[in-house]
Amino acid sequence: MLAGTPALNRRLREVHPVYRESARNLLQYLALRRHDIRPLQMRLAELGLSSLGRAESHVLATVNSVLETLDRLAGNRRKRANRPEREVDFARGQELLHDHTRSLLGDISSGRSVRIMVTMPGEAAEDYRLVHDLLETGMDCMRINCAHDDADVWLRMIEHLRVAEEALGRKCRVVMDLAGPKLRTGPVEPGPAVVKIRPNRDAFGNVSAPARVWLVADEALDAAPSHADAILPLPAEWIGALKVGDKLRLKDVRGAKRKLVVADAGPDGCWAEADRTVYIEPGTVLKCRRLKGRGAEVGEFPPIEGFLTLQCSDELVITRGHKPGRAATFDSAGRILTPATIGCTIPEVFEDVRPGEPIWFDDGKIGGVIEKIDDDRVVVRIRRARPVGEKLRGDKGINLPESRLKLSAMTPQDVEDLSFAVEHADVVELSFANSARDVALLQKHLERLGDRRPAIVLKIETRRGFENLPEMLLMAMRSPCCGVMIARGDLAVECGFERLAEVQEEILWICEAAHVPVIWATQVLESLAKDGIPSRAEITDAAMGDRAECVMLNKGPHVLSAVRVLDQILRRMQAHQTKKRSMLRELRLAHVFKSDERPAKQETRIGQSA
Repeated sequence: MLAGTPALNRRLREVHPVYRESARNLLQYLALRRHDIRPLQMRLAELGLSSLGRAESHVLATVNSVLETLDRLAGNRRKRANRPEREVDFARGQELLHDHTRSLLGDISSGRSVRIMVTMPGEAAEDYRLVHDLLETGMDCMRINCAHDDADVWLRMIEHLRVAEEALGRKCRVVMDLAGPKLRTGPVEPGPAVVKIRPNRDAFGNVSAPARVWLVADEALDAAPSHADAILPLPAEWIGALKVGDKLRLKDVRGAKRKLVVADAGPDGCWAEADRTVYIEPGTVLKCRRLKGRGAEVGEFPPIEGFLTLQCSDELVITRGHKPGRAATFDSAGRILTPATIGCTIPEVFEDVRPGEPIWFDDGKIGGVIEKIDDDRVVVRIRRARPVGEKLRGDKGINLPESRLKLSAMTPQDVEDLSFAVEHADVVELSFANSARDVALLQKHLERLGDRRPAIVLKIETRRGFENLPEMLLMAMRSPCCGVMIARGDLAVECGFERLAEVQEEILWICEAAHVPVIWATQVLESLAKDGIPSRAEITDAAMGDRAECVMLNKGPHVLSAVRVLDQILRRMQAHQTKKRSMLRELRLAHVFKSDERPAKQETRIGQSA
């Protein structure tokens, strides 16, 4: 750990002065972790000594402390040689991490040590109250995803935040996430323009609630006033003549005779109900007997979103061009005539992939192996899909975890967005950071754009990014402020879902050794944010976020509730744990039994604090 080479010493001189101690501690920690010290840990623990298992932020001081204690136990009073005059001890390690966290994520103003970051939905640009309430509920960092909306929308979000800060007397960091070279599927040919209207049925097949259909004038086709199972455009004059109770008869796409019954008629449209399943397409004629059989044709409406259905052993062809993808075609015997095809947003990856390499689609829902590569196409054999098949749509992520892609972490659009971020953001997130060269490129662009330098956060979301994390950290430490985000969505696909827990643990260790704050991200309380009810697993996962310095929530209709619940979880957990250290606060459960082993009379409520 002390045997620094000239090359390592040069690397230390290149980092920013605020990170000099931290970079040295990181290199010393990496030297320790090149050995399997598990047998030694067990022997140290048996002696009641530190097992070195919590040494990340002060590794050399911990090793020296153990050595000195062992010397004293052995009766050896010699002063150990080569001990540095100044080493990062326990207090200094904590101090450095706290200082770097404060520089990146702002001061603690809520009595909670772990910050909360919230991704802004598009409506935050129009809804000041949403931003105000998020800040009031506990948001510490506003995250703006540059993959969505534009500079005008982002600016309005930030302006709302500044007004809310003034009103509440709280500060909040602005974090801008550069989109990066996101590899996605191309468009798919749309399906037929047909709408299926189906009533709700009970377990016995009886209709428990009819389907609700909103009939509206062709020129006013828009969202219904409340939930509708279908919206049908029809001539305004014909709709205006309808009355409650009218029966609208038709033959659907299958030739089946069906009817809709008008339940409400108003100036803006009519509500009709269907108690049987009906398929309707543009041009379907609806007739009303009261209007002497005068009919009206259903107008145009959008076709069904296209998708490919893929099963294990299917062949999928990925093409270079922008031609919409098509589903596989079959002969009369069910044999494939033409395999399914789909494009990709960055066809340059064709040059970097090789046969035998794995490929994943849609956050790992579909997996395959590259079998053949031609000039204009890549042939994939599907190896992972549900027995009933998986639907692959356009604009879904593609992951190539074992391919050595030569894509730059910054696209021309990222460079353009960076100009806005430099002026308005406190932090810039570098998506798909894979190498020290990617980090250096971002630093170069920041230098070119002026003296104002937002902090840098490296998003670790690929296998290469994980493997190159120490090198990237040393490069990021050349800037005065940096951090790391564990982007668990793509990272799980890249490294394998079964390895995610192990990988995120290693990232936490490395970053703590570098005294670099970590943002715990992707799918935290996602069910709560989207549907209003969290799963039990999500609550446990959110509690594990206490190991990081910040936890990120994604947008959703119930994001305010998610912030409130996460705030409560983090406040409770910080009394029990910090990083890997269990905090032995008084447990009320410990008082349930007295010394005579008879149950105490007092009752303990679950979760009640001492």
